[in-house]
Amino acid sequence: MRVLIRLLQRLLILALGIFSVWLIVFVVFDTADQRLPWTLAVAVTYGMAAYVILPRVVRTGLKILQRKSIPSFTVTGDGLPGDPVNLVLVGTLTQLRAAFAAAGWTQADPLGLKSSWRMVKAFVLDAPYPAAPFSTLHLFGRGQDIGFQKAIGDSPRKRHHVRFWALSLDRADLAMATADFWLNTDRPPEDARVLWVGAATKDTGLSLTRLTFQITHATDDDTNAERDFIVAELRDHRVVGEVTSVQSGQSLPVARVNHYMTDGEVTVASLVVEG
Repeated sequence: MRVLIRLLQRLLILALGIFSVWLIVFVVFDTADQRLPWTLAVAVTYGMAAYVILPRVVRTGLKILQRKSIPSFTVTGDGLPGDPVNLVLVGTLTQLRAAFAAAGWTQADPLGLKSSWRMVKAFVLDAPYPAAPFSTLHLFGRGQDIGFQKAIGDSPRKRHHVRFWALSLDRADLAMATADFWLNTDRPPEDARVLWVGAATKDTGLSLTRLTFQITHATDDDTNAERDFIVAELRDHRVVGEVTSVQSGQSLPVARVNHYMTDGEVTVASLVVEG
């Protein structure tokens, strides 16, 4: 029975793929080509395919496959795995902002029409935009609560950056390997001392997303190095304490000193900056 269900799922996914190709080529492009110059028709078709049709097809496909894995990584708007979780800082929102400001990092602008348009112009002209917005990744049932970045040179195409999601301190008693830790969706009060669960990556240029082919940043594969770079930045500016290591799967020991988990795991540090 399980084999039959799996076969039906794959047939449905295949049918979705065939339908999406037909819709893009024989409906969207054909209609645009009859009304617009060829180059503009191609551009319109790409926009409709990458940002409207394919994201919906991917989300439908994931629902058919019934993916229910514990998200120890962030999730894109299309339901695909995003940046891995590799950093946890403990403190208030004021402390978090003060710590990254002291280290010379800039808080990202909220994603909106104005900031998106400014980002597009910065990309095309390769002009500085220190507070460029981040695309939205999801964890704990919502998009990131805040993000910080540090430009690499003057290009908006290369930067160190990290997204954070607030999680109540009482979740620290749970092992990070359990579903109860990752599947919590409660957002703590803004002024509370919380776990800032972060996903840090280094942008290195331009790329296309998998499956939907949307334009995005290319990222360095070594997220461990980016995590370590951020921790070093914060330590150099004396806004976090000592970092040590714990084994994967243990609960976060936030009541004591800071802790460091290596090789694809999570760095945990308490913020010591005043705030």
